[in-house]
This record gives sequence, structure tokens and C-alpha cells, in this order.
Amino acid sequence: MAASVFADRPQKKLVLFDVDDTLTPPRQTVSPEMLRLLRALRKKVVIGVISGSDFVKVSEQLSTQGNNVVDEFDYVFGENGLTAYKLAAPLPSQSFIKFVGEERYKVLANFILHYIADLDIPIKRGTFIEFRNGMINVSPLGRNATMQERKDFEAYDNQHGVRVAFVKVLQEKFADYGITFSIGGKISFDVFPNGWDKTYCLRHVEDEKFEEIHFFGDSTQKGGNDHELYADPRTIGHAVLNPADTAQQLKEIFLPEFQ
Repeated sequence: MAASVFADRPQKKLVLFDVDDTLTPPRQTVSPEMLRLLRALRKKVVIGVISGSDFVKVSEQLSTQGNNVVDEFDYVFGENGLTAYKLAAPLPSQSFIKFVGEERYKVLANFILHYIADLDIPIKRGTFIEFRNGMINVSPLGRNATMQERKDFEAYDNQHGVRVAFVKVLQEKFADYGITFSIGGKISFDVFPNGWDKTYCLRHVEDEKFEEIHFFGDSTQKGGNDHELYADPRTIGHAVLNPADTAQQLKEIFLPEFQ
């Protein structure tokens, strides 16, 4: 049974959501309709959000109308749960750089930048490596690209397999590092210590002993950054196509009154 802090919820269940292409369009803010559904859902169950992005980006997308993201969700997990909040209070965090070490990280970063420098793709922008607390995010295109440039690169990558080939090289070159390379989103992939995928967030909820933990995500295929949490035996996984699909599935499973 869940602890008394969530005793006001009629169902002792936790529902977790990915952000991009699950609750919002990529890097865009959440819609009023989705917020309305989430607020209704929160009256029935405990809700949380889990993203590979850092807390600042999650907050930009899900903090609206003067409300902070930590007030809209019971749990907020940035960087797969390496940065975590429960009822607006911070939980213990972890550090990628402490795990890898400065010298080994420098070798990895230099290799990645050399690889991107030699990569022949239609355009390149800026911020090819984004350093986060619990991981690094690598983008052959560069994270400073416009929305249209992201869409163009996604189409190009689907045809030419740029990220898949890049990840394969890194897996072979850095096999002894104890790190995972996970493709997610449209233009990048995440690099983090083994086991620090999205299942990491489950460590923060074990004490509540929820009867069910549901997870909604779009990159649930093997190699996608939602796959591990989606396929974990501790969760009930729901694959979605986009926010509209998420909304429809929520109505069917939890909120029939909105049908």
C-alpha cells in the first residue's frame, strides 16, 4: 500500500510519462488540453514525468500559466531520474563525470568531436555534445538547429542511419567504459553509465509500493530511450505515437468520462 503522503488518491497506482512526442511535440510546451487531462488523472492516481533531458528543459516544456512543473506532477525525473523531485522536494542525485572520470571522458569527447568533424551530412549547426549531470547528449546535427532543420535531419537519418552507425562505432571503441548509448528523439543519442537508463527512476519510487506502475513513451522500440522502462517487468508499458495518441489512451484506460 502506498505511503500516507499519497493517501488522497483512490487508486494506488503510479503513471509515468516521457515528454517529447508523448506529452508534448518535441521541445514544445504542453497543450492546455493535455494539462487538463493530467490534472484530472492526478485526482485518481500518482503521476510523474521522466525525461532524458535536464530539469531546465523539462521545466520549460511543462511549466505553464505560472505553475512550476514540480507542482503539476508528483514526481519529476530529469536525466532519467538522476535529477529527481518528489512533491516538489529534491531527491538524491548522481554524476556522470564522477562515474567516468575526467581523463576517460576527455578521450570519449575528443573521439566524438573528431567523428562528427569527419561526418558528411547536409548541414551542421552547434552544440554537438551537451554535458548534463547524469549523461551526455550527442547530436551529429547540433542541438542549436531549428525545428525545420531537425525534421530534415530526422528524414535524412531515417534514410542513411547516421546515428545507428555512430552508436555502433562508439559501442565497439568504448566497450570497456561500462556505458550505454541510447538513441532517442529526432537528432541525438544519450550516453550514460549502464543501468542509468529510464529504469533508474524506479529506485526513487520503490518505497511507495505502488500496486501498478504504468509508463507511456514513444521511443519504446529496442534501442530507443524509452525501451528499458517500457519493457521492465515492474511496469505496464504503453507505446504511443504522439501527444494526441497519449491523450486518447489515457481516456480509454483511466479517464472514460473524457471520451
